[in-house]
Amino acid sequence: MGRAARPAADAEVMMNDPELLRAPTLFAEFSRAGAKVAVITAKDKLRRLLGKGLADGICFSAEKADQVTQQDNGIEKVLERVGMELPSVYSAELSELVMAAGTDVLERDRPELMYLSLTDYIQHKHAPGSPVANDFYAMLDGCFARIDALGAVLVVTADHGMNAKSDGAGAAQVVFLQDELDARLGAGAARVVLPITDPYTVHHGALGSYATVHLPPDADADALRAGLAALDGVAEVMGRERACVRFELPADRIGELVVIAERNTVLGTTPARHDISGFAEPLRLHGGLTEQRVPFLVNAPVGPLPRGHRLRNFDSYWVGTSVAAGVPLTD
Repeated sequence: MGRAARPAADAEVMMNDPELLRAPTLFAEFSRAGAKVAVITAKDKLRRLLGKGLADGICFSAEKADQVTQQDNGIEKVLERVGMELPSVYSAELSELVMAAGTDVLERDRPELMYLSLTDYIQHKHAPGSPVANDFYAMLDGCFARIDALGAVLVVTADHGMNAKSDGAGAAQVVFLQDELDARLGAGAARVVLPITDPYTVHHGALGSYATVHLPPDADADALRAGLAALDGVAEVMGRERACVRFELPADRIGELVVIAERNTVLGTTPARHDISGFAEPLRLHGGLTEQRVPFLVNAPVGPLPRGHRLRNFDSYWVGTSVAAGVPLTD
C-alpha cells in the first residue's frame, strides 16, 4: 500500500484507495458466503482496502481505535474492551493493541475467519536480539499462546523480511536513482517511483530496496538498464516484461525498468526527498530479494504440500482453512 504511478494521468498515487483494487478480497467473499469475519489492522490505510465489500463483520484499525462504531466497524468501545489507551502509530503498542483486540474479539465474538495485521515499526528500528525487539516478540508469543488456547487454527507469517541498510559505521547505504537518471537524460525526464513511499516516513524515510523507473519514449532502455546495473549497491535491473513475469506485477502500474538493491543497500530518488537525519538507529529496510524469505508458522499439524508447490505467505488462508476443516492439502 505504498506508491505507484498511473502513466495515463502522468501522476504518482498512493495505493490506498479501495477503488484501485482489481479483485474482491478474501474477506468480502467469505462474508458474502455467510461467514463471520473479523479484520483488525494496525494502520487505517490497510483497513480501508481490506474492508471493501465486507458486508458484515468486524473491521477496524488500531490507529483509529478511538473512532470505531458499531455501524461503521461492527464493534464499539475497543479501547475500553482491552483496557488500553490509543497508542502512537510509531510504537510497539500499536501492534500490541491489534493483538489484544484480536484475542478479545476471538474470545467474545468467535469469528470464523480473522485477520490481524501488525506494523513493522519495531523491525525497522530495532535489530533482532536487541532488548526492545525481544520484548516485542515476547508480547507476541503471549498473544499467540492465548489464541492457541482459545482453539483457533493460527497461521503466523509476514509480508517481508528486514535487513540493515548501512555500513559498519552505521552510515546509510543509498543509491539515488533519480540523480543518476537526471545526469543521463536531463532533469525530470525519467521518473523513479519507490513503492514503499507512504505517510509513515519515520519508519523508513521513504527509502526501499525496490524501485520502478518510468522512462521517456525516446530513451534507450537497454543502455540505461546496463548503466544502472553497474552501479555499486544495485543487485539487478530488469525490463518491464521480465519483471512482470518474475514478480507477478501488473504491467500498467510499473515503469519500463525495475531496480533491485543489494542486501545492505537501499534505493532513493534524490537526497532532498529522503530525510533520515533524525534517525537514531542504523537504517533497517526491505523491498529487495534478500527480504523475500519469511516465516510460516502453524499451530497445528499440516500434511504434505502438493509436489512442486512453492509456499507463499498468501497461502496462509488456504493452509489454515484446510487444517481447520480437516481437508488435506494434496489430492
